[in-house]
Amino acid sequence: MLTPILTTLAFVRHPDGERVLMCHRVARPDDDQHGKYNGLGGKVEVDEDVWTGMVRELREEAAITPTGMRLRGTISWPGFGADGSDHFGFIFVVDAFTGTPPPSNDEGELSWERIDSLDTLDMWEGDRHFLPLVFDPEITQFHAVLPYADGRPAHFSAHVVRG
Repeated sequence: MLTPILTTLAFVRHPDGERVLMCHRVARPDDDQHGKYNGLGGKVEVDEDVWTGMVRELREEAAITPTGMRLRGTISWPGFGADGSDHFGFIFVVDAFTGTPPPSNDEGELSWERIDSLDTLDMWEGDRHFLPLVFDPEITQFHAVLPYADGRPAHFSAHVVRG
């Protein structure tokens, strides 16, 4: 039976529409994501729904409050954790926000990266499978499974809903 850790992940779009806010996780050498680029987010707390958890993470990690946020999809990551734990993520895009992101947070450096160049960044290998779905304007939502084995994606499948 799948008993995943619930997580959120947001991709905050710059007002120019061409860039997205990424965290280069270099602050803590013991971080299992050390050196990788990622969107913003984290674990959903016991007393939160996923929307509230995502808003909290954005405030904590980027000092912003979303004013335009949409759920893009979900991903089941069986075996993703360093300990083999299962994760289930809710993936959001933030199209509008208030506040100004700082240059860094407790996890690393924040930077605006071009959406069309995200595939050149050092990131989780599996992210390359679903990131095109996040930014495809013809896709309304997606729901995917991306199992991990020995720290690597085993395969990827997704159900895509088109507008």
